[in-house]
Amino acid sequence: MTLSRRTFLKTASGSMVIGAAPSLLAGRALAQNLKPTSVALTWITNVEYAGLWIAIDKGYFRDEGLDVKAIPGGPNAPAPLVTVAAGKAEIGYANWFPFIDAVGKGNDFVLIGHTFPVSPLGILSLAAKPIRKAADIVGAKILAQGPTERVGIEAVLALNKLPKDVQFVPAGFSPEPLLSKQGDGYTAFLTNQAITLETMGLVRDKDFFFVSFDALGFHTYASGLFTSRDMLQKDRARVVAFMRALTRGWMDNEKDPALAPKLVLSKYGVDLGLNPKQQARQNEVQIGLTKNPKAPTRRLLELDPETLSGPMYEAARATGRTTLPPVAQLADFGIMDEVYRTLRK
Repeated sequence: MTLSRRTFLKTASGSMVIGAAPSLLAGRALAQNLKPTSVALTWITNVEYAGLWIAIDKGYFRDEGLDVKAIPGGPNAPAPLVTVAAGKAEIGYANWFPFIDAVGKGNDFVLIGHTFPVSPLGILSLAAKPIRKAADIVGAKILAQGPTERVGIEAVLALNKLPKDVQFVPAGFSPEPLLSKQGDGYTAFLTNQAITLETMGLVRDKDFFFVSFDALGFHTYASGLFTSRDMLQKDRARVVAFMRALTRGWMDNEKDPALAPKLVLSKYGVDLGLNPKQQARQNEVQIGLTKNPKAPTRRLLELDPETLSGPMYEAARATGRTTLPPVAQLADFGIMDEVYRTLRK
């Protein structure tokens, strides 16, 4: 599915076709000069990738000479780390522990940016037994969506020097098991399941509670962007061009939060049955997560060396990941510097 291609030409007569032929041929020639570039997503094509959809729709990637295709993720899709390793995408999204584990297995991946310097991942709980601090997890039954969420809980306990006394219960992507009291807490996203409870009429900090892993002491990026070192060495200019267009998309998202939900519902996620109110609210919430209160001078999508070498490496070591490469080897901080030096204002 090539998301960036649209058909504009509609003809009502032969004369209109002839008159439009030169521009049509020019458009085809331009399309042939674009470099096909695929980006692998960790999740479905929803508003989480707001900046990407805006950059595609407004032609920012075409401005950079790129024909960008998004490869959707989701429960039954290969992880972007696998997709990029297989050479089926040039760029991918990944979260911290899966990324560092892939590098530890010999994949020569490099972080080039990130979407959220504050991760929206955390724990939902109900008023009858709220989880508000790390100590509340000890002895609790936690409904966990997957391995990434489970290791997040383990990181919180380890960083707070608490015993690994927690019972994990497999759960899906809906908070329904929590509502039916199958567990004390449910690993969830502030940008997803917490909003789901709001749309059901439940009131946060009254009927339910949400505490982020960040607030519990596990500070990490979410939706990091990476590529292979081989790609960086062979076509660094294309990586910079991709990130420049993507940055423009996220900048536009801040200015007009209503645009991306409309694009998702009408085009990129039109067949997914997404809830319009939820998508609008998700974008509103996630815009606040694109800025790092601990590093306020950092710009959109820009990596912070201190965060990587400090709390993110600390969390990796606390969960037994002791063989870590130098931060300068793991991430290329120059990509976003190049982006901002050449960004169109």
